[in-house]
Amino acid sequence: MLTRKHIDHARLELPSIVVISEGALSLTLRWLVLSRMMSDYNVEMINDGLNEFNVDFHGPKQSLYETGVWKIRVELPDAYPYKSPSIGFVNKIFHPNVDELSGSVCLDVINQSWSPMFDLLNVFEVFLPQLLLYPNPSDPLNGDAASLMMKDRKQYDEKVKEYCERFAKKENDIKCTSEDESEEDEMSDNESGSSDDDNVAGHADP
Repeated sequence: MLTRKHIDHARLELPSIVVISEGALSLTLRWLVLSRMMSDYNVEMINDGLNEFNVDFHGPKQSLYETGVWKIRVELPDAYPYKSPSIGFVNKIFHPNVDELSGSVCLDVINQSWSPMFDLLNVFEVFLPQLLLYPNPSDPLNGDAASLMMKDRKQYDEKVKEYCERFAKKENDIKCTSEDESEEDEMSDNESGSSDDDNVAGHADP
């Protein structure tokens, strides 16, 4: 006979059920998809919403940009993949179709002809490499780069390589960070020393 005691005992032994909201489940699924899709890339999340992150992008081989590594800022709209992601270069690059200040990219397949059949792998393995391999100076975001490319290709090539060396090297990022920290420490020490001198000078001799 099933008594109330048996029912209460069974309730105690039932495993707890975790209720996941639809929003949390959507974010979890998006993270699983992104982590699997971008497993070959270094991805740095910017916040907990999984809509904004940086991806390390290496310049394509056999191009002027092959020695460079850029952080690409990616922002996914809520309607992704039905709406295109927002893509931008974080560190500087000299290219006719990339705005030097904002890092925004002039790429028709992202800005105009995006399809939900595309994904982030297409962006990083096809679209961006093609952009760097085949710049289009007739539709520029960087007028100086476009003009130089059409007037003096040799000087343009040198400028591209100079930017790669100055702004797209991981060791340069580390070096700059270390230098900044050293300068901050030095300034802090100087301020501390000045404060101590002021305290000593403030005491009158008895």
